[in-house]
Amino acid sequence: MQTLQINTPGQKSDIFIVDSRQLFQQFCSPHRTVIITDRNLYHLYNSDWADFHVIVIPSGEKSKNLRRVEKIYFQFLSAGVDRDWTILGWGGGVVCDITGFVASTYLRGLDCGFVATSLLAQVDASIGGKNGVNFANAKNLIGSINQPRFVICPQDVLDTLPQKHFINGMAEIIKTAAIGDRHLFSLISEKREAILNRQPEILQEIIYRTIRYKAQIVSRDARENNERRLLNFGHTIGHAIEILTGILHGHAIAIGMYWAAAIANRLAYLSKGEVTELQQLLIAYGLPTTTRINCDRLCDIIYKDKKRQGNTIRFIILKSIGRAEVITLTYPQLKELLYDLRLPN
Repeated sequence: MQTLQINTPGQKSDIFIVDSRQLFQQFCSPHRTVIITDRNLYHLYNSDWADFHVIVIPSGEKSKNLRRVEKIYFQFLSAGVDRDWTILGWGGGVVCDITGFVASTYLRGLDCGFVATSLLAQVDASIGGKNGVNFANAKNLIGSINQPRFVICPQDVLDTLPQKHFINGMAEIIKTAAIGDRHLFSLISEKREAILNRQPEILQEIIYRTIRYKAQIVSRDARENNERRLLNFGHTIGHAIEILTGILHGHAIAIGMYWAAAIANRLAYLSKGEVTELQQLLIAYGLPTTTRINCDRLCDIIYKDKKRQGNTIRFIILKSIGRAEVITLTYPQLKELLYDLRLPN
């Protein structure tokens, strides 16, 4: 077992990278815990949850809305949830987002934890305390920042994860390597076959390095006032693509990363060779780097991005593989750069 910790003002989050999901029983009382999961996972794991209150939500991004949140609140009322209860999200990114949000808002805040069952959830959604739901065709527009008390990243669940969802999570690992860990980038490149075959030793190493990097940044900047913004590399464009196309989060972020790298090259921050290096790594893992999408529609969605301030937006660029920076672009500048990439109209 490997452990990490996020320490932020007034909150501490313990993270466990373990062989088995059963560690959750050490943190949860069966009669004072609500487990939130989705329909697919309920059929896989419900035998683990004898005596627990379980709320099952539909699978997929469409569940992340205020109507679903309201239904969960009513289910909390029916179960008699009070401030001594724990809310446990058992699932991937959507489950983690919804669980964190309802736990941080019901009764002004309840303890919560996660059993992260996808690679994406283990290295991203469950870590760092960001919780949110989609609203008005904008990604995670309504949300909170509230650290979970614990996060369990069981490796046994990754054995049965469908390959497309495994690759989906690899996008966030590649993102971490690109912005802040050149050694991790090289490791992912050199050990691709072993990683795609899910060999436990190398898989645990890249998961640990990815979580460690994020945990260090969140501990220093929990509210995303400065350094934490770097974690949004590829997300300004990627979230818009995800909304418009409905493709998986990691696939959309992969496209967003490549386009952000191409923009960095146009602005003379990043060499063409390193743009190609990033693109080739994404392609090697079966991730897309382009899509046919209307640029005007894309820019309309980007304009709703949470990072926009007036007519400017904080945009993450690479200065080299392993080193990123936050710059400020005006909305017209970003739109012109996207058109300059010759996106289809």
